[in-house]
Amino acid sequence: MSYRDTYEAWLASPALTAEEKAELEAIKNDEKEIESRFFSQLEFGTAGLRGTMGMGTYRMNIYTVSHATQAFAQVILAEGPEAVKRGVAVCYDCRNNSSEFARAAALILSNNGIPVRLFDALRPTPELSFAIREYGCIAGINVTASHNPKEYNGYKVYWEDGAQLPPNHADQVARIMKEMDVFAGPKLSCPAPAPITMMGEETDEKFLANVMAQVNDRAAVEKVADSFKMVYTPFHGTGYRLIPEALKRLGMKHVICVPEQMVIDGNFPTVVSPNPENPEGFELAVKLAKENGADFILGSDPDADRVGLMVNTGTGEFKVLTGNQTGVLLLDYLIGAMKRTGKLPENPVALKTIVTTEMARKVAEVNGLKCFDTFTGFKFLAQKKDQLESSGEGNVIMSYEESYGYMLGSFVRDKDAVTAAVAMTEMAAYYAGQGMTLYDALLALYAKYGYYSERTMNLVMPGLDGLKKMAELMANLREKPPVEIAGVAVKEQKDYQDGSVVTVSNGTKSAMELSGSNVLRYEMADCTSLIVRPSGTEPKVKVYILANGETKESCDAKVERYAAWAESLKG
Repeated sequence: MSYRDTYEAWLASPALTAEEKAELEAIKNDEKEIESRFFSQLEFGTAGLRGTMGMGTYRMNIYTVSHATQAFAQVILAEGPEAVKRGVAVCYDCRNNSSEFARAAALILSNNGIPVRLFDALRPTPELSFAIREYGCIAGINVTASHNPKEYNGYKVYWEDGAQLPPNHADQVARIMKEMDVFAGPKLSCPAPAPITMMGEETDEKFLANVMAQVNDRAAVEKVADSFKMVYTPFHGTGYRLIPEALKRLGMKHVICVPEQMVIDGNFPTVVSPNPENPEGFELAVKLAKENGADFILGSDPDADRVGLMVNTGTGEFKVLTGNQTGVLLLDYLIGAMKRTGKLPENPVALKTIVTTEMARKVAEVNGLKCFDTFTGFKFLAQKKDQLESSGEGNVIMSYEESYGYMLGSFVRDKDAVTAAVAMTEMAAYYAGQGMTLYDALLALYAKYGYYSERTMNLVMPGLDGLKKMAELMANLREKPPVEIAGVAVKEQKDYQDGSVVTVSNGTKSAMELSGSNVLRYEMADCTSLIVRPSGTEPKVKVYILANGETKESCDAKVERYAAWAESLKG
């Protein structure tokens, strides 16, 4: 069926409301818009669904959500009655339509005979991961688009370990969706639906008890509590209640919240993008911090799985820390704090993704820890953690990725801004007690471990031909692997798709531990690593530049040189 046929079928469907039909009628003379909405289904992957909201098969709406939920329900039902009895936890964030989508998903599951635990209001993503594990659920659903702009929504799916769906189950869901009619497939009614149980404060308390158990050095906070000040913003999202509460339980007396951004609003009226990676989103927080003489600023994204910091440089000005910098600060701090308090486990391990700074490995190894890499995504970090700990090979004290995601403890299997906020505040308080800002602490780490500099380049390729361009870029790099980049020789060409490593100087081939992901990596003669990876959720190819050297200037020069090469890949 052509995209035009699909459009006409939607327009004629009795399932649509008058308002929804009017939305489709309004584009009847815009062929390009019709094609963009109906040329395909939203692709269901291990991260679930994500897209702009609106009517159409390639949009997030109540019909695509119901369609995906019915397919997921069938995957759960295939696990057998004992698995089905365990039920599914359902959560949602602050975005427009999130609560409606979550309730629709809960209804579909219930009508399939699958019990549901539904949060009574919006909650942080890590609390969903916790609830799956705490209540022994077979799976979980979270309606969120994380830090994407307001036009987006998403549908994340989790399995029994509290991590996002493994590839084999995601493939099953995608296959069923392709075979099922979007309107006739979902079970919208049932004579005896399974129960829907609401989760509320009792789950919050259980979650917070686990969060607070990760505190290593309360005395560090107590020492400076009377004078130490911080600013917090949830960017209109789900961190608005639990993060301030957790910081209060830590012993913080001066947590100054940005009032305008404590208001739940899916339109994110005070920011262009509700992403703690973007410094401009912190404008109101910086103003408040300067007025109150705060030591640092902490912001969590709308679903409170990512967290970003701005730190006082000592002059009253505030500087954004990258996710890489925050991660190495936190890893170094946790190792020291756990040693001071006798909490460092046997065989301690740090985990990071392949695109995360190599400085993390240096910090770990200098301090006697092993450091392992995984593919990008916390499901892979969670798998590695479980594998290491179940085999007795290591105990993971921290997992993180460069895009502002951190996982501590064993009670969640996803990024967790709530626990990270507590750990980072404890860290900032500790350094304040030493007469240092976090900026001072970062400079001290560079002096100790060497200089590292990173940059992520986003090669945006929107529109219907964007996916084609992304595929062509990766195919071209595989067909003609570069032996020189920006005038520097390539030492090794690594392809994470088949796990191959080619030494350029002599052509010898070897194999890596990791394989099965569409990622290319080049190890350069000047010790820089370049990684090229198509995004799994957005129309762009990401190029990661990981440089190190004896001085900050030499690192920055390497980054600039390779950034120009990355730009040239867009053609």
